[in-house]
Amino acid sequence: MTTERRLEIRLPADGRGLLVGPGVEQVCKLVDQSASGLRVRIDRPGALPRDLMIVDVPGGVATPVTLVWQKGQEAGLKRAGDGATLRGLVPGRLVPVRDAWRRAGGR
Repeated sequence: MTTERRLEIRLPADGRGLLVGPGVEQVCKLVDQSASGLRVRIDRPGALPRDLMIVDVPGGVATPVTLVWQKGQEAGLKRAGDGATLRGLVPGRLVPVRDAWRRAGGR
């Protein structure tokens, strides 16, 4: 029997996401989430960088995250800040993220 170490409730999720970071533009599926983090399943194997942005593709919101763990095609991410919309004008630091979101079908 394992002991649950999380202090927050994790809720199942079934969303389409996009991970964007240095040299990475990876489609992912949200598996579950809590107020401070989420678990995702990436489409293809490969190491993820520590600092990323996760984009809610349908919602058009990018949130900074930190990679906490990765096992195969699943990864645990910790939210590292507030989300920002990719619709309309965006700060310069989010332009590459917005461009990746648009390539992934975001509107």
